[in-house]
Amino acid sequence: MQGRADKGLVITTGTFTREAIKEATRDGAPPIDLIDGETLCEKLKELRLGVDTKLIESVEIRDDWFNGL
Repeated sequence: MQGRADKGLVITTGTFTREAIKEATRDGAPPIDLIDGETLCEKLKELRLGVDTKLIESVEIRDDWFNGL
């Protein structure tokens, strides 16, 4: 990072390599927050930004059980 930034932020829909995580937390460098796809989805759900969540229960009839009565 160059300039007067105190902190960086990198967002991906994928994942970060071990090397990227190591570089983001390197001593002497400005801190960089890394947000991977899983964390991004969790934050969008938590903050209700552009997503709706639904819990759906599916019930299926087992005809063979009822036919045996």
